[in-house]
Amino acid sequence: MSDTIESVLQEKRLFNPPAEFSEHARIKSMEEYQQLYDKAAQDPQAFWAELATNELHWFQKWDKVLDWQPPFAKWFINGKINISYNCLDRHLTTWRKNKAALIWEGEPGDSRTLTYAQLHREVCQMANVIKDLGVKKGDRVGIYMPMIPEAAIAMLACARIGAPHSVVFGGFSSEALKARLQDAEAKLVITADGGFRKDKIVPLKNAVDEALADNSVPSVANVLVVQRTKQDINMQADRDHWWHELQPDASADCAAEPMDSEDLLFILYTSGTTGKPKGVVHTTGGYNLYTHITTKWTFDLKETDVYWCTADVGWITGHSYIVYGPLSNGATSVMYEGAPRASNPGCFWDVVEKYDVTIFYTAPTAIRAFIKMGDEHPNNRDLSSLRILGTVGEPINPKAWIWYRQVIGGDRCPIVDTWWQTETGGFMLTPLPGAIPTKPGSATFPFPGIIADVVDLEGNSVGENQGGYLVVKHPWPSMMRTVYKDDDRFRRTYWEHIPPKDGNYLYFAGDGARKDEDGYFWVMGRVDDVMNVSGHRLGTMEVESALVSHPAVAEAAVVSRPDEVKGEEVYAFVILEGTHTASDELKAELKQHVGKEIGAIARPGEIRFTDALPKTRSGKIIRRFLRNLASGEELVGDISTMEDLSVLDKLRQG
Repeated sequence: MSDTIESVLQEKRLFNPPAEFSEHARIKSMEEYQQLYDKAAQDPQAFWAELATNELHWFQKWDKVLDWQPPFAKWFINGKINISYNCLDRHLTTWRKNKAALIWEGEPGDSRTLTYAQLHREVCQMANVIKDLGVKKGDRVGIYMPMIPEAAIAMLACARIGAPHSVVFGGFSSEALKARLQDAEAKLVITADGGFRKDKIVPLKNAVDEALADNSVPSVANVLVVQRTKQDINMQADRDHWWHELQPDASADCAAEPMDSEDLLFILYTSGTTGKPKGVVHTTGGYNLYTHITTKWTFDLKETDVYWCTADVGWITGHSYIVYGPLSNGATSVMYEGAPRASNPGCFWDVVEKYDVTIFYTAPTAIRAFIKMGDEHPNNRDLSSLRILGTVGEPINPKAWIWYRQVIGGDRCPIVDTWWQTETGGFMLTPLPGAIPTKPGSATFPFPGIIADVVDLEGNSVGENQGGYLVVKHPWPSMMRTVYKDDDRFRRTYWEHIPPKDGNYLYFAGDGARKDEDGYFWVMGRVDDVMNVSGHRLGTMEVESALVSHPAVAEAAVVSRPDEVKGEEVYAFVILEGTHTASDELKAELKQHVGKEIGAIARPGEIRFTDALPKTRSGKIIRRFLRNLASGEELVGDISTMEDLSVLDKLRQG
């Protein structure tokens, strides 16, 4: 299933938006897109100010649109706003009050629908519960939840009172959770007894207990627990509280706190090339605007749409495109707790059929898994309600793109292939479905207001079909503001790889890309030591650190290799401590150890024991050779800097 880079380079097919679709679309033609894009490029501040005025509710208008002190941006200076108000309260004075806001489907088959009025009530009650537990404006709240409505309710309740949330994906281990809670200095943790995942119970509360053991996160005063799976758990007196016991008695009256546009909204931790995850900081006003307008235009939102993003709220996609973007628009957003699995390979298509889903947004990893499961599962369901398909998380190869269009979209649904990051807050490159002809595997063009380019290391634009580095040349409202408590790391990671060009500071995305002869962008994947496994970013250093923390491991080097379902798979080269010997049992133990330290998504697919690693004379591991070996490819590149050439011979011979 994996296409070579060469086959992607040669992709020439072009799919125009269906005429009937374009006729009723918000943005109807390439000409309209170009006009919008040019308007934004000529005066970005006026463009964003007009949208902020027309699209959002402000308690107080801003004094200044943008304060840009590179690399630090502030948007809508002194404006007062609340994203929970924009997602809920303003819809209550319209017919949307009784419209479905969230449709939830649980993995065992239970379901729940919350109208905007009902969601508003529960968010207000939970905001009061959180305040009663001692959380004040500015206090951070950790959220470690399954995919249940309470996860979205908790996020919106935190935003309502000005308590920044830090959501940790429920697949992460207790160690990973602890590190994130410590860095954020969380005062409260909101979790559940467990969640259902692929016919198993994920014991979330147990992981919280382990993370908080021995007062290792002293800032945490209380833990709020949703009863989901009803298995026995430990409830610590004076610290742990049941959600269902506190919520009913809480008042449903909680005014939304007027927040400064630049007040911290949330911290979301993302993998880096060093062992410590980065706390990506997003603030309120610019993020609200950008997620709102990208949802509206990219998905061509209509009042009648039933929109489903299959991501988890633990990732930025869940933040921006399950919760904040759709609800700010008054859309109906579907949440699903489950995942395709051996016992129910057609579960996604059951959800589409059951709720007449019109917009379906998923990851290439999932699409590859669907292909492997067989066409009979989607073919046996009625998917005629679908009108737009989307992909997110990694580049999609043309073969999977065509399958997605034909089998799921019935050759009638435009595909929006979106490129963006935790750091960008929202879509950066994406087709607008009624306007832009698509090419399989290309994210097409920048969203209006985004000035993107492909450059060399000196910041010079490269020629047609020349590989280079993807950069953004002008600030945008939802850009990350910094790395939490680490401005220097923010500068080093995103702004110092490529020097300023023509007075513009260049945001370095960490992805390689090219532009073809028609100006279409093709994202080719990471250029640093970050792996993309099933659409989840993992730092090689994180996994190496986990391996080396095992007493049997002296040194480890981790790379990725292509995998037809996951996109990339973790492949580890391990040097053992002197007294330990290689065995299949030790391999299994090390895989389990990584799963415990980071989470199942980081578990290596393969571990290879070795006596030495290829290194430069300065001691740096030459990972490109390890990638070649892991993928079964010929070794390529300069070996003149290598300290010991015999290491490669030994690795080749296994």
